[in-house]
Amino acid sequence: MNLSPVAQATLLLTSDFSRQSEDEVKPLGNAEWGRFALWLKQQSATPADLLGSGADVMLAAWVDSHITRERIEALLSRGHSLALAIERWQRAGLWVLTRSDAEYPRLLKQQLRTDAPPVLFGCGDITLLNHPGLAVVGSRNASERDLTFSRQVAARIASANINLISGGARGIDEAAMLGALQHNGAVIGVLSDSLLTAATSAKWRKGLMAGKLLLLSPFYPEAGFTVDHAMARNQYVYCLAKSALVVHAGHKGGTLAGAEENLRKKWVPLWVKPTDDVQASNAQLVTQGGQWCAAHPDDIDVAQWMTTHRHQPYQQDDLLSGAWHTMPDKIADANVAQEPEGIWHPSDFYLIFQAQLPALAAYPVTIEDLGLRTGLHQIQLTEWLQRAEHEGLIEQLAGSNRYQWKRKI
Repeated sequence: MNLSPVAQATLLLTSDFSRQSEDEVKPLGNAEWGRFALWLKQQSATPADLLGSGADVMLAAWVDSHITRERIEALLSRGHSLALAIERWQRAGLWVLTRSDAEYPRLLKQQLRTDAPPVLFGCGDITLLNHPGLAVVGSRNASERDLTFSRQVAARIASANINLISGGARGIDEAAMLGALQHNGAVIGVLSDSLLTAATSAKWRKGLMAGKLLLLSPFYPEAGFTVDHAMARNQYVYCLAKSALVVHAGHKGGTLAGAEENLRKKWVPLWVKPTDDVQASNAQLVTQGGQWCAAHPDDIDVAQWMTTHRHQPYQQDDLLSGAWHTMPDKIADANVAQEPEGIWHPSDFYLIFQAQLPALAAYPVTIEDLGLRTGLHQIQLTEWLQRAEHEGLIEQLAGSNRYQWKRKI
């Protein structure tokens, strides 16, 4: 691990080298580092200049109430601790990247700008960091149905030669990662803790040795689990990807928080697995801007997800206009090409609704559910559902007021 002077100074200022104790000086956080690095640039200096004999003179011009000169000097004095830590990490096959390195992931810089982590720790094929990828995330305590779905989607991602990106946690994350590796796919796991342990784990050894797995963390490689790190990790999963799929989000927790943050900050399009689990917040994510994916992995076009623009929440205007552009070409050609431009017929709107039914009714739904998702009036929905049932596209479940898409085998 041949660290440049810039990398050494960046590590000294931003990283832990042992488990943090209360009396130890706290490394600079992402925002703090961004502010200090900008100041260095304004001084026509680099972090490497802080390791030279003129550092005291340069730092005399630094004034910040939260980042004192004494704190910076204390962090820079930890050279011996850095050397010992590097030796431990190198024995486990870890490497270190800083934002000044050419291999640092471009998407992280583009999406997070100055909030991109100054240092990344990892093991595995570093070239995977700048390959296109899809994120697959979900709850730790997942049902077997959701775990199976995750593995099947992962197999499709692998067969499409697309990186799978996930958080490495127990449950859906792990199922997706292992599913892709079992089909010779490339995987990036962004860990919130215990990178050093994971790098030597038998679970990941085969993928690492085959050059198909990269384990990554912006946190101290020997850090234990913390809720804060687990929450912060989510943004890196999304920002390394071109699109993301939530398999299952609970009513609270990291999956829901991460997905909602992605929707607020508009990092990548969010796809959501249909579910009838009352403990899931999947439908809530769709109302906030996510998009239902097909209910069966065989019907998912993962390659198309790589070029999809951000979807907006289901509203009546979206269903009756924006959704038109996602209809199969044969439907659009058959019903629009025959009419003068700008003229619409009621049958056109039904066909748009029909095209959305596989996702809307992938699992049993009521008219009230559909009204919330589409913004359509219940009278209109009742008419269209009756027509779709007559055409054999959906069925009303016996003894209930719920409808479900009849998937064609």
